[in-house]
Amino acid sequence: MLLDHRPQPAPLTSEGTAPVTVDVAIVGGGIVGLVVACGLIETGLRVAIVEALPQATAAKQAQAYAFSLASAQIFQGLGLWERVRSELEPFQKIHLSDCDWPDVVEFQPQEADRATDLGYVAAHTTLLTALQERVNQAPNLTWIGPATATVLDYGNEWAELTIAPNDPEASCPDRLRAKLVVAADGARSPLREAAGIPSRGFAYWQSCIVAAVKAEHHHQNIAYERFQTSGPFAILPLGDLCRLVWTAPHAEAAAMLNLDDDRFLQELSQRVGPQMGRLELVGRRYLFPVRLMQCDRYTAHRLALVGDAAHCCHPVGGQGLNMGIRDAAALVEVLQGAIARGEDLGQLSLLRRYDRWRRWGNWTILAFTDLLDRLFSTQFWPVVWVRRAGLAALKRIPPLKSFALKLMTGLLGKMPALGRMAL
Repeated sequence: MLLDHRPQPAPLTSEGTAPVTVDVAIVGGGIVGLVVACGLIETGLRVAIVEALPQATAAKQAQAYAFSLASAQIFQGLGLWERVRSELEPFQKIHLSDCDWPDVVEFQPQEADRATDLGYVAAHTTLLTALQERVNQAPNLTWIGPATATVLDYGNEWAELTIAPNDPEASCPDRLRAKLVVAADGARSPLREAAGIPSRGFAYWQSCIVAAVKAEHHHQNIAYERFQTSGPFAILPLGDLCRLVWTAPHAEAAAMLNLDDDRFLQELSQRVGPQMGRLELVGRRYLFPVRLMQCDRYTAHRLALVGDAAHCCHPVGGQGLNMGIRDAAALVEVLQGAIARGEDLGQLSLLRRYDRWRRWGNWTILAFTDLLDRLFSTQFWPVVWVRRAGLAALKRIPPLKSFALKLMTGLLGKMPALGRMAL
């Protein structure tokens, strides 16, 4: 629930024409940007967060995410796990299946060396409100907004930004000077474009329908990933509801979106099957196109990209936000090391450590999600044979199954220091 009376930090204001000076300026006050900010609290650095929306408006977005074990451990490292845990819905099993093929792969917690949960489903409001509260309580973190930031110059010693308020009542400095600018400003990042950082990728032939449904029978805290001929189909538990992410070719997805509720539920029930009983739509259905994107580099002089500003992936497996959270935690660790060594936070040789760490790690996830989508979105019989043989191997070879599960839960590869604390 959003707080009605949250403490707000004192606004930064310019004296005359002199810019306000901070150590780090984060452009984008979403979940990934605020993980960076909260990770820097204990460093004592002066950090400014520039966000285009008011805090309450940003936190009200009706989104929900698959929240991985790695992300949960990072929130534990930030000291926020106890704050959000009661509002997350755990899933204790994952069912992976191919259309109506009976050989279902069931993942259990012990296969990821866990006692109970394999992951969580988190409402956007829950995560962002917790992060906003921490930002507002930190004396060295300052919120600027609602406002838009544009980089005026990446100088030898400082990066300088111009700030334009998005509300006539917002009190903002005209200019902001920082050793490092962190671009957490989304997939269409203006900061990335202005810096001339190339990105590569493509739009998929698919769109996703997202909806919430109430089922007659409880979801039993099971997350389902079902591969239909049109694309992946995920069912995630969220309280008394289930969150659906339904992937299909653009025209088919648009047609499904435009069906009346009864017809949509008929189509949905055919894909879900009988185990959940009668389904009821809750709220609106949403449609968004799917694309893959990876930047050629995540850094430039005095600039670091995190989250969707650096990469976007297919929603299969729910990896997008979790990749961004690991980006944020990795950048925090690199900056903490720079502080200990007395290094300039914005020098390119330092920032390349972050780039090497996260860009190549993210390539693995991007390739994995792309391969899954392509393998399971066709009925070409040689591919069908290969993927079903792969599922059979996954089900019957424990080391392979454990490897795949750890990859999906973010526990494979180098874990940032913030995420090394066990839950």
